[in-house]
Amino acid sequence: MDATGTGSRIKGGVLVSRLNMLRQWGGQARVDEVLRRLPPEDQAILRTLLVPAAWYPLALNLRLDATIAEVVSPEDTPRAFLDMGRASAEENLHGAHQVFLRPGDPHFLLSQAPRIYRSYYAVGSREYERTGAQSAVLRTFGAESVTATDCLTVVGWHARAIELSGGREVRVAHPVCRALGATYCEYTCAWR
Repeated sequence: MDATGTGSRIKGGVLVSRLNMLRQWGGQARVDEVLRRLPPEDQAILRTLLVPAAWYPLALNLRLDATIAEVVSPEDTPRAFLDMGRASAEENLHGAHQVFLRPGDPHFLLSQAPRIYRSYYAVGSREYERTGAQSAVLRTFGAESVTATDCLTVVGWHARAIELSGGREVRVAHPVCRALGATYCEYTCAWR
């Protein structure tokens, strides 16, 4: 497992959603503020036309996310990562991944977790287990790179996705994490 993301890849749609989120949170000035703090090679990539379906280095995404958190929420960086995940779900599920939403049926979206995972990450897999009428467990196996902060974006993404599917009082917990030494990551989801 390589926590830096060296060699691992992520879809450009994630990077696009992060930059769009920054624009919503402060316009192009906020984007520029974040990009100025990144290495020149990252800036060069992020200032080009990003292709949502193309693969980019996961390490680039991890550096971008960390810098966003430092800029927008230096006193509560975990909250920033959760918010990044929520913003990504909001953008993607109102765009290219809208087919995964069925009003009133969070289980449909969660059952698509293996497909959704493959549309973001090049390595690893995610499994879905229905545990009740309003609960499920997602497990991620074999991801090359796992960081606690990236896992927070996953928590935020799924919480917002369940809300967009009609779930209320959504709770997503992350009790098992590879970044903390486990062999897989587990996300428990519950809603009303």
